[in-house]
Amino acid sequence: MRERVRRVIESPRFQQTITVVILINAATLGVETSAGAVARYGTVLHVADHAALYVFVAEILAKVYVYRWRFLRDPWNVFDTLIIGVSFLPTAGGLSVLRALRVLRALRLISVVPSLRRVVSALLTAIPGMTSIVVLLGLVLYVAAVMGTKLYGASAPEYFGDLPTSLFTLFQVMTGDGWSDINREVMDTHPSAWVYFVVFVLVCTFVVLNLFIAVVVSAMEEEARDDRSTLAEVAALREEIRALREGLSERVPS
Repeated sequence: MRERVRRVIESPRFQQTITVVILINAATLGVETSAGAVARYGTVLHVADHAALYVFVAEILAKVYVYRWRFLRDPWNVFDTLIIGVSFLPTAGGLSVLRALRVLRALRLISVVPSLRRVVSALLTAIPGMTSIVVLLGLVLYVAAVMGTKLYGASAPEYFGDLPTSLFTLFQVMTGDGWSDINREVMDTHPSAWVYFVVFVLVCTFVVLNLFIAVVVSAMEEEARDDRSTLAEVAALREEIRALREGLSERVPS
């Protein structure tokens, strides 16, 4: 019985069914944001939401039945369990805001679709390499904020009045959100301010932030190489098994 259930939950058709249920559930949760849709189709949406939840619970129970303690060894199984467990949190009284967390079920698509799993795994792998870049970016922001506060705090207090304000302004500049408007306003009093802003944008946006991209791309390439090596090993094992079967069939007398 356990082997039969294992074949079912590991079959491509079952995975495709779960993917469709996740997409439908995500769509119904989005429709629930419309007051008119809730007033007209509230009962249908409620039934669809609970039906999807029951499907997810049945899937997790089936995996626990098949894999037993090995179920907890897979981080994606733990992730799915936590996402589904959020749906059972109390939503009455002051905890009604927790109902909004039901939309987290859409994140289960990450654990179901292999390509999304590879992307997330690559991002998690890149975290140690990004730590040093985050420290470098924080150091550059701090130094530039102190300089900006001292240079332009008196003339542009709305942007550089104190250290926290300067940090927020420079973060906005780093994202490219209206930095030229801030620059031109400061340049009305300090014509040479363009040097400060141009150097900051070049260092943060075109150097430090591109280092983030480089680390993530490197991690994704490493993940792809690991996948290719795993597939090659599986293919080699299959070839060995096929050769062994052929050898045994030749030895068995007819």
